[in-house]
Amino acid sequence: MTDEEIRTIVRQVLAARGLQAPPPPAPRPHVSHVRLTMVAATEPGNPCVIEPAVACNGCGYCLSLGY
Repeated sequence: MTDEEIRTIVRQVLAARGLQAPPPPAPRPHVSHVRLTMVAATEPGNPCVIEPAVACNGCGYCLSLGY
């Protein structure tokens, strides 16, 4: 029996009893997609936080965990 077949049976049983299946939880972003906050805003033209010898190009790498 596949997962979808099991879900169908569960939905049928719940419907027969006048109930609903709860909605699936909202997906949470993976830690690699979360942006950190910094005191100083990174703006193109300022020195890069990761490599100060070059200008910031706004890539956002310094605001992530580097994944």
